Amino acid sequence: MGDRLDNAMMEMMESFWSSMQIERLKRKRWNTRLELANAIFEYIEIFHNRQRRHSALGYRTPREYETLEINDIPAAS
Repeated sequence: MGDRLDNAMMEMMESFWSSMQIERLKRKRWNTRLELANAIFEYIEIFHNRQRRHSALGYRTPREYETLEINDIPAAS
């Protein structure tokens, strides 16, 4: 039996897949599996991780957020 965190992760993944389908996959017909695989890779690695702003991250891209997190960590003495 799952707990609330399991449900939250499932909802997050469902939201991700829904966004990817709406924003990328349903806009074009793919001729080969390789074209589709490349489109999925480009969506995740280039658009979603580098350019898309996320409300949970203060409307920053994941890269911007990671840079903030790294800069906020105090240096070891």
